[in-house]
Amino acid sequence: MTVARPDPAAAPSPHTPLAERYRHVRGMSLALAAPLTDEDCQVQSMPDASPTKWHLAHVTWFFETFILERYETGFRPFDAAFRILFNSYYHGVGERHPRPQRGLITRPTLAEVKAYRTQVDERMAAVLARHAGDPSLSELVTLGLHHEQQHQELLLTDIKHVLSFNPTHRPYAKRWPMGVVKPQSLRWHAYEGGLFELGHDAARDGAFCFDNETPRHRTYVAAFELASRPVSYDDYLAFIDDGGYLRPELWLSMGWDWVQAGQREAPLYWRRDAGRWLTHTLQGSVEIDPHTPACHLSYFEADAYARWAGARLPSEAEWELAARRLAKGARGNDNFADRGAFHPLPAHASAVDEPVQMFGDVWEWTQSSYSAYPGFRPLPGAVGEYNGKFMCNQLVLRGGSCATPAGHVRASYRNFFPPDAQWQFSGLRLARDATS
Repeated sequence: MTVARPDPAAAPSPHTPLAERYRHVRGMSLALAAPLTDEDCQVQSMPDASPTKWHLAHVTWFFETFILERYETGFRPFDAAFRILFNSYYHGVGERHPRPQRGLITRPTLAEVKAYRTQVDERMAAVLARHAGDPSLSELVTLGLHHEQQHQELLLTDIKHVLSFNPTHRPYAKRWPMGVVKPQSLRWHAYEGGLFELGHDAARDGAFCFDNETPRHRTYVAAFELASRPVSYDDYLAFIDDGGYLRPELWLSMGWDWVQAGQREAPLYWRRDAGRWLTHTLQGSVEIDPHTPACHLSYFEADAYARWAGARLPSEAEWELAARRLAKGARGNDNFADRGAFHPLPAHASAVDEPVQMFGDVWEWTQSSYSAYPGFRPLPGAVGEYNGKFMCNQLVLRGGSCATPAGHVRASYRNFFPPDAQWQFSGLRLARDATS
């Protein structure tokens, strides 16, 4: 994983904030898996996705490998084979089971994985009580909990992909009350150029961050304009109707090859049915809502749409600058679990004249390559492997999505994916150079 700035908490004991947070986060993972059958939890629908069972085991492996092995007296693993089966990409820890073959791990069973979780949780409670006040332990536990929350988001996006192959369109959850929302017209907000502090700010972003959000540094941003809202399904439908997937001049060369190779004519999960467009959601198959932010777009699709619209994608510095200018508390939809929607929702009118839905509906593609900030140094050892080694051939996304835990929604958070990735809740917001 990555460097953590630990949450300020009292010395850990069975009833301290850190211990309570541990129980809450660990319980949330099981709650997210609860609507699924054992068979649902086994399936791997593509190499980039992982089975729910694997997610539940891997996050437990993290606590056993990086914390219990270090802090537990007389440490013995729950099962020595799990060290290989549920290692993701930590070369410093040892061998790993091939990622594309995670769905072939039929044993241990889901019940055995849950027993693994229960035992590790009991041992972690003892370690937290025995080593109360150890700042290194607090730092590692905090890191492990944020790591698990990342996998909670992946659990939802991965199971959505799995269920999309079921022709009966069985839902993961009940359909959300979409309601009637007046469409929000797209407007432009202007920002002056100049030097800007980019990166994690503990005073505004919270105590914790991942290492790729640091170090905070000054960067220059030219004057620009940013759209008031994300691109909606209705906006994107106009792009499709104008032959967007048939016009090579709109696409990057790699993007056009991607369109041609996949014979693509619409975003992931869209399908035509009797003259209308339906989309697969975690609530089953529904008709697209025109005012909802478009999602499951690749970078190629986001970039092509921006060209078609006579605009461009923002840089991540532009995005963060705008996000930090929002009124205090303007975070959009806060808690993905409490909302229960697991899908971006239409924007409501804002009382403040500023961009809306910058947090918590769709991850917004930027034009920025995922690379190190000036002065970035990964941590030594296995826990430093998480971010730095992926800083190649990826693009940055900002803002969080409807599947992102609320504690991960902050202005400095940098998500990253290759340009063809679609299965995350990824959308876009337009930007353009300042008009004179």
